[in-house]
Amino acid sequence: MKKKLSFILLLILILPLLASCHGKQKSIGFAVPDHFDDQAPVEIVFWAKNDTNRNQVAVYQKAIEGFQTLYPNVTVNIRLYTDYGRIYNDVITNISTNTTPNVCITYPDHIATYLTGADTVAPLDDLMADPRFGLGGSEVRFDAPKTEEIVPEFLQECRIGEHTYAMPYMRSTEALYVNEDYVKKLGYELPEIMTWDFIWEVSEKAMEQDADGVFKVNGQKVMIPFIYKSTDNMMISMLKQLDAPYSTDDGEILIFNDTTKEVLQEIYSHGKSRAFSTFGISSYPGNFLNAGQCIFAIDSTAGATWMGSDAPMLDIHEEQVVPFHTKVMPIPQFDPEHPKMISQGPSVCVFNKQNDQEVLASWLFVQYLLTNEIQMGYAETEGYLPVTLKAQNSAEYQDYLSRKGEDNKEHYAVKIEASELLMKYTADTFVTPVFNGSASLRSAAGQLIENTVKGARRKQEMNDAFIDKLFSEVSSLYRLDQIGKAAKGSGEEAGVKEAKELPTESVALLIIVPCVWLLIGAYKLWNKKKTNIHH
Repeated sequence: MKKKLSFILLLILILPLLASCHGKQKSIGFAVPDHFDDQAPVEIVFWAKNDTNRNQVAVYQKAIEGFQTLYPNVTVNIRLYTDYGRIYNDVITNISTNTTPNVCITYPDHIATYLTGADTVAPLDDLMADPRFGLGGSEVRFDAPKTEEIVPEFLQECRIGEHTYAMPYMRSTEALYVNEDYVKKLGYELPEIMTWDFIWEVSEKAMEQDADGVFKVNGQKVMIPFIYKSTDNMMISMLKQLDAPYSTDDGEILIFNDTTKEVLQEIYSHGKSRAFSTFGISSYPGNFLNAGQCIFAIDSTAGATWMGSDAPMLDIHEEQVVPFHTKVMPIPQFDPEHPKMISQGPSVCVFNKQNDQEVLASWLFVQYLLTNEIQMGYAETEGYLPVTLKAQNSAEYQDYLSRKGEDNKEHYAVKIEASELLMKYTADTFVTPVFNGSASLRSAAGQLIENTVKGARRKQEMNDAFIDKLFSEVSSLYRLDQIGKAAKGSGEEAGVKEAKELPTESVALLIIVPCVWLLIGAYKLWNKKKTNIHH
């Protein structure tokens, strides 16, 4: 009897341990510490991205040095990447070993996948609102922006579900970079906002050649009138402008619809005539634009320093450059009176760690990246726009904008015009729904266009069979059918999501009960064997 009582007592003692053996099924967030311990050494790791731009690296280094001067007990170690995809892959790899960085340049699409591991990324709501260490808090040792001083559209983009999981760092959109000289030579005047009909018409006109195969508009044997760098954004933007289905907020895949089919049929016709091409097929649009072999090049506003015959970051030899006037415009629209263009650019997230001082230091560093000096310093390296109204409205930034065209480096006209474009149309920007799998859907959107143009060049016939096969292949390639199943409540991802949403007590009970029965069974088996031995 005493042994049985001892066993029951043991079960009672280990119940709390059993409650935790199920793993992290529900995010507990991050509790803001009562104080910041500036005596204990703290080391944080920052994964950042730059486009081999030394000026950007210098801004990062300046940020680290300035922050460490204010917080001498904190050491910030930076690891630079040249590709967002590699950062994403490395984070995914490191989640399982609990070796993620502390701070990471990222995108909401990526964060949605990181969040499949509960407590991986720290929700920032409580940190933002904390009167001491929050945005513009009383114990922050620098002039950090307040919540209302961050561009609201950009801050909203960092919300996933009911929580804010990142801070915007820089923002860009897409711009249409135009060789205005060639447009006029073809007999056209540029409208204030380009329409898709206009760009297709001019592009086809530019394909006229003489008897020797020389293009009349540029006197060369190479001419690709219209090149779009990101076909992901092209497909997404066209569907958004047409108010066509793409996906639901919950992750249901809706892109394979009649409007998508009609868009692809239009693209096919211009791919077949070779009036249109993509980065994936022909290479970087800026190189063709600057060589006088392209009229319309669509790329990020952050890529403005590569655009134009006076561009400070040319990727072609100077002898290949053909002088022309560059016009920076919004991307083509179906309804120019209600323009819609995608918002993009990096955000910064904070990863949860066992040491709350480590997380707090990481959050303070993220705030430091939002100070005017860092925001303006980074934005001026390319065509990025500061994400705070505090920086945008500052006298220093306004002076920078007013000096447009003063030189072809820091004040390169095309670069500043690209920033002004986003400032003007911020309210007209949009983002796609974010969920675990939204990054795959984005890639699939671009693949639809890439495969359509390739099919046109290979002289495959455009018909229902072509579209059906294209939809099927792309869906299979990016496993969109699995994402769709998860969104409807089946599949592994849906199961994980449902488990996260169960109350902690319920999850604990579901785990404890089977564990207790297993232990009781083990005890009976042990007791039976013991009895047999005595007999």
